[in-house]
Amino acid sequence: MSSAPVEQAPAKGPEPVKPVADTINTRKVPFAKAKSFDKGRKVRLTWESGVAPCTVLARVKVKETRGKVTITLYEGTPRKAKDVACIMIAIQKTTTVKLKAPLGKRKIVDGAKLR
Repeated sequence: MSSAPVEQAPAKGPEPVKPVADTINTRKVPFAKAKSFDKGRKVRLTWESGVAPCTVLARVKVKETRGKVTITLYEGTPRKAKDVACIMIAIQKTTTVKLKAPLGKRKIVDGAKLR
């Protein structure tokens, strides 16, 4: 048995992702963090997820009103990867959405947490 230390990959930030077309078994996924930038015109969302290709961002729904911006993340599996085996670990992912109007004093609401 080797007594050499085991090297671990350096920790890195969340993996940037974009929506993937033709996904199946889509479901709402809550985000852990939402931060506006670019003078409130964009929002960066971060959440925990499974690894690709088994779990991918399917789409992002944004509903803007005077008082709030409701953002809902949807994840699923690409149809072509439905029979692929993936390891069961959680990773952080991030995506950016553009708003129609700057966020201003509006509240960001996680649509996955609404009933």
